[in-house]
Amino acid sequence: MTATATKDARPEASAPTQLTMAGALNAALRDAMTADDRVIVYGEDVGPLGGVFRITDGLQAEFGDERIWDSPLAESGIIGTAIGMAMYGMRPVVEMQFDAFSYPAFEQMVSHVAKMRNRTKGRVTLPMVVRIPCAGAIGGVEHHSDSSESYWASTPGLTVVMPSNPADAYSMLREAIESDDPVVFMEPKSRYWSKAPIALPVTTAPMDRAEVVRTGDDVTLLAYGPTVRTALDAAEAAAAEGLSIEVVDLRSLSPFDDETVGASVRKTSRAAVIHEAAQFGGYGAEVAARVTERNFHHLAAPVLRIAGFDIPYPSPKLEEHQLPTPDRILAALDTWEWDA
Repeated sequence: MTATATKDARPEASAPTQLTMAGALNAALRDAMTADDRVIVYGEDVGPLGGVFRITDGLQAEFGDERIWDSPLAESGIIGTAIGMAMYGMRPVVEMQFDAFSYPAFEQMVSHVAKMRNRTKGRVTLPMVVRIPCAGAIGGVEHHSDSSESYWASTPGLTVVMPSNPADAYSMLREAIESDDPVVFMEPKSRYWSKAPIALPVTTAPMDRAEVVRTGDDVTLLAYGPTVRTALDAAEAAAAEGLSIEVVDLRSLSPFDDETVGASVRKTSRAAVIHEAAQFGGYGAEVAARVTERNFHHLAAPVLRIAGFDIPYPSPKLEEHQLPTPDRILAALDTWEWDA
């Protein structure tokens, strides 16, 4: 296998069709592999099976087992070999089958993937993507429903993104694969089957930018991945009671889009951040701190966090109590002094 030049990466768009997030990710991988012979895909069961969630369905039959193959059940080995391939000109896209399965690769990710460019004073880049199906709401057992984003987002040298809809899933994955730096691409499992009309290939906002997905005047809800839909549902319910909620899809967890978030918070003067991970030490703590530091004099109330409870992820029968809901969001907003 040799590295070859990139072909025309973005052909003309087709007519819009209903596409799930899983289908959009599959299309993004197919188009990236077609456009650039250096793109290779591997991980546990991604070959003939097409992955646990069928994200790679049909790709091995199309591109052969030299460009997409099943790895051993060894996450540290998956990441370690990807580092070497990326150093030598390939563009590996590897899958951690479930979020918590990525932890055996933590040392490789933190000590090598995140530091290689800095360690070599920019001479060695690592154009690799680590796909991580994440979060809950699928009835999964322990090790299958973690929200591990804080580990990766707190590691300098890693770009960490999480799409919430099919169009972003396609566009952001294509952009991640084309990046010369390592990208942790987190995929909310509960959104794999969400649908939207898309004309492929679609290009949405750059993957390092947040996006206002609903405008409002009274409160800014900051959400990402699976909680964007939850925030939109809460905003819809609140509108019936006369409360105007703006929803911002963060999209990029690291780097953080202070500009878009700050503009929204300064407009509404109130903000809350929503995520599935435990609240203590969670990603929302960093978001609340940044929003407060940069917009303190515009805030009418403290920044709230609506998150999972500070426990290991519960059994499937209890996960509905663990996850943020529109009711929990609206109940949290009611704790503010609204005359302030």
